Amino acid sequence: MSLLGVLRTGVSGMGAQTNRISTVAENVQNSGTTGYKRASTEFSSLLVDGGATGTYNSGAVETTVRRAVTEGGVNTTTTSTSDLAIEGNGFFVVQDPAGVKVLTRAGNFVKDGESGNYVNAAGFALTGYDLSTGPAVPTLNSTDGLVPVNMNQFAMQATASKSGLFGGNLDATATNTATTPPSTESGTATTYGYAKKTSILTYDPQGAKVTLDVYMTNNGANNWTARVYNASGNAWLATATLGFNASGQLATATAPGGGALTTTDIGIPVGGRTLSFDFSTLTNLAGDYSLKGAADGKAPSAVKSAQFDPDGTVYAVYDDGSRLAAFKVPVATVDSPDNLDPKAGNVYTTSTTSGDLQIGFAGAGGFGKVKSGSLEASNVDVSTELTAMIEAQTVYTANSKVFSTGNDLLEILMNLKR
Repeated sequence: MSLLGVLRTGVSGMGAQTNRISTVAENVQNSGTTGYKRASTEFSSLLVDGGATGTYNSGAVETTVRRAVTEGGVNTTTTSTSDLAIEGNGFFVVQDPAGVKVLTRAGNFVKDGESGNYVNAAGFALTGYDLSTGPAVPTLNSTDGLVPVNMNQFAMQATASKSGLFGGNLDATATNTATTPPSTESGTATTYGYAKKTSILTYDPQGAKVTLDVYMTNNGANNWTARVYNASGNAWLATATLGFNASGQLATATAPGGGALTTTDIGIPVGGRTLSFDFSTLTNLAGDYSLKGAADGKAPSAVKSAQFDPDGTVYAVYDDGSRLAAFKVPVATVDSPDNLDPKAGNVYTTSTTSGDLQIGFAGAGGFGKVKSGSLEASNVDVSTELTAMIEAQTVYTANSKVFSTGNDLLEILMNLKR
C-alpha cells in the first residue's frame, strides 16, 4: 500500500463513520416520531484497482443505509378514534398536497379544519374508497380509485325510508272492538272494525317524519286484514289480507281484488314512492299481542364524528346516533418492505427491489387489521443508538489517526529530497 493509499483509506473510513453517525443522529431525533422506522448503516469494502495475487490494493469503504421497515414498533393506546395503527403487515395509502399517493405507518390522523381531510402530522391525507359511489373494489397493483377520506360530503343528509319490518304476534282469539278512520279505500267510504293498531315511523326524501298507522282486523278462521293509513289526515295507503296456517305461521298475502302479494315484500305507497315491508314473521297464536314495526331511513342530522372499524370501514356518525358506511380504507403491502424507498415525511414509495404494490382489505388475505385509538411507536432503541454512536466515534478517531500517521510519513518522505 502506498502512502497515498493510506491517506485515501483514512479519509474513506472517516467518511463512512460520518455517515453512520448521521444515521444514528436521525434515529435518535425521530425516536418519538409515530411509525418511524430505524435506519442502519451497512459497510462494504471497495477496491479501486485490481492486482496480482498476494498484493494489496487500498480502496475505500462504501456505505448503504437500510430501513428496518418490517420491524414493528410497540402500539400505544390513545384517546382519539382517528389515531390509527396497523396490527400486522401493511401500510396506509396517503396522499400529499399534490395528489401523489405514498405509503406510511404513521397513523396520527386528525381532521383538517379547512379541507375536511384526515391528515397526519406530516400533512399526508388518509385515502380510501368512497362507498357512496359503489362497493369498494381494489385495482391490481394500483392506487386508482382511492380518494381522501372526507366526511364533509355526508353532512346534514336525510335518508328516505325504503323498507321495513312488521312482525310479532296477533292474538288469534281477539275480537274487533274499534273502528278504522272513515277514509276512502279502493273507491269506497266503508269503515271497519279492528282489533289492534300499531304505528310505524318512516321518513320522506327530505327527512320529514311520516307516521303510518297499521290497523289489524280479525276476520276469523286464521285470516286477518291489515289496512295502512297515513296518520296525518288518515289517508288510506294500502290493504293486505293475511292468511295463516294451522300452526299460526303466515302463509299467504293478497291484495284487494284477490291479487297475490309476497309476504316479504308488501308495498305501501308513501309520498310518490313505495316502501317494501316484510310481514313474514307475523304469527297468529292464542296469546298476547306483541306487534312491532320499524322502517329504515332517518331525519336530517349533522356528522358528529368518524368511526374506524378494524376492517377499514369508516362510518360517518351522526348526532342522532345513526351511522353511515362512508369509506373503505385499504391496506397496501409489498414483497420486500425493507427495500421500499424512504421519502421525507416518514413515507415510502415502491422501488425496483421492493416488489409490486398489492392493495387489499384489512384483516383479509394476510393484510393487517386497522386499530382505532392506537398509534405505532418508532422502533428505535435509544440506548442501542448511543452505543452505536460511541463505536462510530471510536472508529472515526482511529481512522483520523491513520490519516495523521500517513500524512506524517509523507512529510518525512518529502523531506528526503531536501
